[in-house]
Amino acid sequence: MLKHRTKGFSLIELVVVFAIIAVIAAIALPAYGRYAFRARRADGHELLLRLAAAQERFYTNRNRYAADVGDLGFSQDTSEGGFYTASIETANDDQTYTMTATPQGVQAADACGDLTLTSTGRRDRSGEDSNGNCW
Repeated sequence: MLKHRTKGFSLIELVVVFAIIAVIAAIALPAYGRYAFRARRADGHELLLRLAAAQERFYTNRNRYAADVGDLGFSQDTSEGGFYTASIETANDDQTYTMTATPQGVQAADACGDLTLTSTGRRDRSGEDSNGNCW
């Protein structure tokens, strides 16, 4: 009598494979989300650093800091990727500034929240992320 081997996978084998895939996905997706937030956060960093360089050029020519993004020669206050918008607050007769990059769209859920940069070079964030990795 010849043994006839069946071809294919059993139901148990398929369930085990799908369970393994589900566990891997449950681990990988949150980690990917954190990396995506961090990558988009670089868009906000770049915006603030470009504005800071423009502020220093403005100060060199006028002996004061600009109170508006438009005064610095920027046509819009949005980052290149569109994930952040910038605002500027000046103080002490326009001798100091604090620039804030506010997250927009999907980046608004980032735990770092608003990113700030001051005329003294101080970098900060408004969010609840306390691990110090926002900058």
